[in-house]
Amino acid sequence: MELVLISSAFVAGFIALRCQLPPLVGFLFAGFILHYYGFQTNETITTLSELGVTLLLFTIGLKLDIKVLLSKEIWAGATVHNLLTTAIFSAFLVLLKFIGVSFLASLATPQLILMGFALSFSSTVFAVKSIQEKGDMNATYGMIAIGILVMQDIFAVIFLTASTGKIPHWYAIALFALPLLRPIFFRILDKVGHGEMLVLFGIFFALVMGAGLFHLVGVKPDLGALILGMLLASHKKASELSKSLFNLKELFLVCFFLNIGLQAQPTLVAISLGVLFVLLLPIKGLVYFAVLHKFKFRMRTSLLTTLTLFNFSEFGLIVGALAYKLGWIGGDVMASIAIAVSISFVLAAPLNSKAHKLYRGISRRFKEHAADSLNKKDQLIYPGEAQILIFGMGRIGTGAYDDLKLRFGSITLGVDIKESTAAQHKDEGRNVISGDATDPDFWARIVDTSKVKLVLLAMPHHKGNQTALEQLQKIGFNGQIAAIAEYPDQLSSLVESGVDAAFNIYHEAGSGFARHVCEQLKPDFKQLSQKPIYSPKNRNREQ
Repeated sequence: MELVLISSAFVAGFIALRCQLPPLVGFLFAGFILHYYGFQTNETITTLSELGVTLLLFTIGLKLDIKVLLSKEIWAGATVHNLLTTAIFSAFLVLLKFIGVSFLASLATPQLILMGFALSFSSTVFAVKSIQEKGDMNATYGMIAIGILVMQDIFAVIFLTASTGKIPHWYAIALFALPLLRPIFFRILDKVGHGEMLVLFGIFFALVMGAGLFHLVGVKPDLGALILGMLLASHKKASELSKSLFNLKELFLVCFFLNIGLQAQPTLVAISLGVLFVLLLPIKGLVYFAVLHKFKFRMRTSLLTTLTLFNFSEFGLIVGALAYKLGWIGGDVMASIAIAVSISFVLAAPLNSKAHKLYRGISRRFKEHAADSLNKKDQLIYPGEAQILIFGMGRIGTGAYDDLKLRFGSITLGVDIKESTAAQHKDEGRNVISGDATDPDFWARIVDTSKVKLVLLAMPHHKGNQTALEQLQKIGFNGQIAAIAEYPDQLSSLVESGVDAAFNIYHEAGSGFARHVCEQLKPDFKQLSQKPIYSPKNRNREQ
C-alpha cells in the first residue's frame, strides 16, 4: 500500500506542478482517487500527517514575532472576523433549514451554529505553504495572515477544551515557567552545531518539549509546538533551524493532504452539502477584506491577506470528527466538510499563485486610503540622497552595504522586508528601512527615485528577486541592476530578464574568501609558469 501511496502522490503532484498549481492540489486529488478505489487512511498516514502539522507550527513559531500577535489589527481583526463569519454562516444554514433543504432539516440549530463556527476558520497548512512558495513569510500581508491564523489556533484550543469537557490539568500552570528556561534552550542550541544534531534538536523541541509536554498537561499539542518555536525565534540560529527542518516538514505534509482525500466519502448528499459550503467562501473573503481595510491597510495588503486566507480549514475536519464522535452530526455532514475543505484548496491555489497579477488588474477600481491615514506599515518611503538601493539586508546584502559604504561613503539605502531586521541595522548605524520590493505599490510609495543609479537585488528567494526586477522595469527604472542567484538556471533567467549583472552567491563567496585571505595575510608565493603542476601522472607521461 505504501508504494501505491508514494507513487500516486508523486504522479498527481507532478501533474499539478506542470499545470502551474501547487503540488498539494495533486496530493488532495490523489487521496480522493485512492479512496474511490477502496484505499483507506491508516494509523501510519495519520501519524505522519500529525507530525507534519506539528513541525509546521514549530517552524511558524521560529519566524513569529510576539509583537505581531499583540497588535490590534491581529487580535481584534481575528476576533471580529471569527464572530461575524460564524454569525453569517449560521444564519445562512438556519435559513436553508427553514426553507426546507432536506439534508439540513434533521440538524438542530446548535449543530448548524457549530458548522458555521467550523467553517469560519482558515487553513494554517495551506496558507503557510502558499506564503512560503512565494517567499513572502516576512511580507506585511504574510505576517498579518500568520498572526490571524495563530489567533484562530488559540480559539480552536478554547473550543476543543470546552466541547470535550476536558480542562488542562492543574499543573499546566507550570507551562508559564517555560520563558524562564529560554536561556538554557539558547545555550543548547548554540552547542548542537549545524548538522544532523540541529535537525534532531528541532524535532526534539517540536515533538517532545512542545507537543509532548503540552499533551502531558492536557493542552493541545500543536499549540505547544508553536509556543516552543516562538520561544526560540529570537535566537540567531532560528532561521537556520527552520531551513534544516524544511524538507522533513514538507514530506510529512504530503501525508496530511493525502489523508484529507482518503477520509472523504463523496456521496451525493455529501457532495451537494460540500458545494453549498463552498458558496459561502466569497462571503468569508469579503469579511476578511472589510476588516483589514478598516485597519487602514493598503488595498494590496488587504487583498493578498484575504486571498491567503480564502479557504476552509483542516480545523473544520477536527470539529466534524469530534461532533460525529459525540453523535451531533451524521457521516454525510462530516464528509461534506472534508469535501468543502478540499474544494476550497483547489479554488484558492490558482488564486494565490496569481495574486499579484489579480491585484494589478483590479487595483485601479478601488479608492486607496489617504497617504497620511495609512497604517504605519504602509507609509510613504523617502530615500533621501541615496544613490544605491540594496533589497534584502541578510548576510549578503549587509556585506555589500558595508563594502559600498567604505568605497563611496553614505550613499546607500538598505531595504528589508522584516521590520525587526531594519530596526537592528539602524541600531548598528546603517541606513535601512522596511519595505517589500515585490510590492507593485512599493515604488509608487517612494517619493523620488531620480537620484538612484544602482539597485542590488540580494533577497534570499529567486522568485522575490525576479519579481522585484519586473517591478523595476514596469516603473521605467533606467539605472543599473545587479542580482544574486543560487543556481545556473536562475542566473540565466535573470540575465535574460534584463539585469546588468548576475552573480552566483557560492562562486562569489569562494572568490571573495580568496581575495580576503590575500589582502589580510599577504602571502609571498613564487609565480609559476603556465605549465601544469607536476603530479606522478604527469611525470610518468613526460618520461
